[in-house]
Amino acid sequence: MSELPEQAYAAALAGLDRMTVGRLGLLLDGRAPSEAFAMVMGDAPPTVMIARLLDTRGLLVAWRISAARRPPAAVWEACLGLDMTVLVRGSNDYPPMLRADPVPAPVLFMRGSLERLTGRRVGMVGTRNATGSGRDSATEMGRALAAQGVHVVSGLARGIDGCAHRGVLSIPDGAGPIAVVATGLDVVYPREHRQLWDLVAERGALISEAPPGTQPEPYRFPLRNRIIAGLSEVLVVVESRETGGSLITASEASQRNVLVMAVPGAVRNRAARGTNDLVREGCPIATDARDVLVALGLDNRRAGPVDYDPRPLPSREDRPLLDMCCEARTLDQLTLLTGRSLVECAMSLARLEFQGWAHQVNGWFEATGSGSASNGATW
Repeated sequence: MSELPEQAYAAALAGLDRMTVGRLGLLLDGRAPSEAFAMVMGDAPPTVMIARLLDTRGLLVAWRISAARRPPAAVWEACLGLDMTVLVRGSNDYPPMLRADPVPAPVLFMRGSLERLTGRRVGMVGTRNATGSGRDSATEMGRALAAQGVHVVSGLARGIDGCAHRGVLSIPDGAGPIAVVATGLDVVYPREHRQLWDLVAERGALISEAPPGTQPEPYRFPLRNRIIAGLSEVLVVVESRETGGSLITASEASQRNVLVMAVPGAVRNRAARGTNDLVREGCPIATDARDVLVALGLDNRRAGPVDYDPRPLPSREDRPLLDMCCEARTLDQLTLLTGRSLVECAMSLARLEFQGWAHQVNGWFEATGSGSASNGATW
């Protein structure tokens, strides 16, 4: 086989056992995927931070076993066979609105058209156990937005998600749908959405951060909601109970300064309790697509191909520590270098890590090379 592209190594790293968003982000931060893969396999010397990561109990052995089982060439062949595009953060084709996300996806897998990601985009989410009224609202709103050239972003789940995308697909010449799923793009979930998956990939874009073959695992569904939020200019919650994935997505949107709108429901409708709570908390109401189209005119910073950074700027207090973290440092080292107290330094580092300006592994802190952050991702 000819020399493998960098995307092959990125796809292989993404599928290693015990890989997490934070670990993958650290491996790929500021270096080529092939270089990161060589560090994991012992073919290149690791940096201080990567060495600390590889010291995690049992991680190095698990990664090398899984890399031998699914080498980059085999993973890349699987991606090509499924007509997938592999998008690596830092490359020119990676979605610009996700590059500086607080918890960026280091690698994305996609079927469909990249062009869909640069048009106007509205996220639409809701409960899987939707009422007839909720399903009708999602379908009609998806249809109307697509007719106006607006791409609808959702999760292809049962209920509101599926109805929103069916509404979009009912407009032959409308904007194509964008779906973010929690499994490999070759693992349809739920199974009854097989035809819907293929139509979304054909007329829009089907996206996942999970490599081919990844089965549905509970933790992946709330994790993918941050990508739905990050791709959206406005997020509409159609129906939601008091807890669940829809409200997680709404929270993720709020953290990214994405406007959240809610479709109000009847007071006695349990499926609308979450959306009614959002309205009570001050979310704008969306009764139909016209309300959403008006909201889209308020902020177009995420609309085009220009990078948009949603992170708050580091404070004057935190900036000196960030500058000193151009190389890996411990909390004790930073305390000595700045002359500040241990508590003050720890609080500054916690803020920088949460905001996406720094990451840490086993007590070592380093500024992110291009804005990646763990922000709560599990190491």
